[in-house]
Amino acid sequence: MRRILLPAALLLLAAAHAFAFTNNSKDRSSMGNDIVVHEGETAQDIACAFCSVHIHGDVKGDVAVLFGNVSVDADHSIAGDVAILGGNLHLDSNSLIGGDVAIAAGSLTSAENASVRGDRAILPGRFWLLVPFAPLLLFIGIIWLIVYLVRRRRYQFPAHPQHRPF
Repeated sequence: MRRILLPAALLLLAAAHAFAFTNNSKDRSSMGNDIVVHEGETAQDIACAFCSVHIHGDVKGDVAVLFGNVSVDADHSIAGDVAILGGNLHLDSNSLIGGDVAIAAGSLTSAENASVRGDRAILPGRFWLLVPFAPLLLFIGIIWLIVYLVRRRRYQFPAHPQHRPF
């Protein structure tokens, strides 16, 4: 038993040590707290829910935001795609988006020298917030209809006596 246990423990220790030194990812994620990429700093992918992203440095990956805004300072860039649901994208002068921009229920404001190299898909208006939840609302409606029909069939309405007046 010791012959198996000792090599397994050494292998586990070596693997944990290797993972500890290779996990230097610059990805960022947050829920409810704003994400700030500071001047001179580089980040990889950014994911944010119910918060905003302020980019004063550079982003080498993608940015995804749910119910928040993204702002890119002058002379900085996002190398990947930007996806925003329920928020706005603001680009200062000479800022660059290297990939595609997809915004639902928000808008894009950019300075005259800012550019987006990929495609732009912008769906303004708050109606687009309901689209991701439409299948859920349909599912809830079908369940409500089934429960209503089953209860209606089970309930016995009281019968009025035949020969008595109201």
